[in-house]
Amino acid sequence: MSVNLSRRVVLALLLSGFRPMAIDKIGKFAVLATLGAGAHSSILHVRRADDGKEYALKVVSIDGDEEKKFLAQAEHELRVSKMLNHPNLVKVHCLELEKGFLGLGGVKKARLLIEYVKGDTLDKAKLIKPAKLLRIFQQIAAGLAHMHQKGVLHADMKPNNVMVGRGNVVKVLDYGLAWIKGEPKDRVQGTPEYMAPETATHKMVSERTDIYNFGATMYRLTTFQLPPSVLPAEGMKVKEKQFLGMLKPVRELAPNTPPKLAELIEQCLQFDANKRPATMTDVHNVLDTLADEAEAKLSPDELEG
Repeated sequence: MSVNLSRRVVLALLLSGFRPMAIDKIGKFAVLATLGAGAHSSILHVRRADDGKEYALKVVSIDGDEEKKFLAQAEHELRVSKMLNHPNLVKVHCLELEKGFLGLGGVKKARLLIEYVKGDTLDKAKLIKPAKLLRIFQQIAAGLAHMHQKGVLHADMKPNNVMVGRGNVVKVLDYGLAWIKGEPKDRVQGTPEYMAPETATHKMVSERTDIYNFGATMYRLTTFQLPPSVLPAEGMKVKEKQFLGMLKPVRELAPNTPPKLAELIEQCLQFDANKRPATMTDVHNVLDTLADEAEAKLSPDELEG
């Protein structure tokens, strides 16, 4: 009886516009919750006193000269975000720097104020129905196509860099490894499981490496498996024939996958970059058509779900 009562109380509070109490404060931000934490940074759910709006706040610690690279990365994320304007790309609003005691000793913390999205990243997703998954893929491709049109490559597309919020609205996250075309790039990083062959062996990044990363992401979310590793092992490079022999067809692992989606994923995962779709816009157009076709077959109840 008490459990049912407490649930009704919580529901009534939410409907009345109740906001959770702050658990801490950072300057003009009330901290509502911790969204994630790593070795050198944490992401907090905050409310700004100035406008009462909720944001994500990425707090980066810089404890010495070796960690100045994290400051440079935060500055880079803001600069990349300022180049972009798309509903499927998360917005980075501003960067605040905190210096040591009495302003001495250089920058000690960097705080990125980021658009808050209430939802989960795709690495936490369980089985998603094909029509919904197609619309998610279409939105990711739309965001990436916009990045490419603005001369930016994401370079680290993977499920945990995609957030799905209310109404199944997708936001691509994390521009820390993004590359602006025409600028020097001292080193190429990325997530090995999603890395394109030419990135792993020749440190190349291009629109077609983003297409491979996205193909690996779609493969993982469709089959719940990763494509074969393309990283050289013990000095031995992975060859195209070897890779294609190890890559299991999508529909062999996930028979319910729409055939045209399976075909697109396998095209994006071609070992030879020249055999992949030419542009992310091409990928988006295919996914947009497939998503429209899948949704046209759903009942009104299924569309709302």
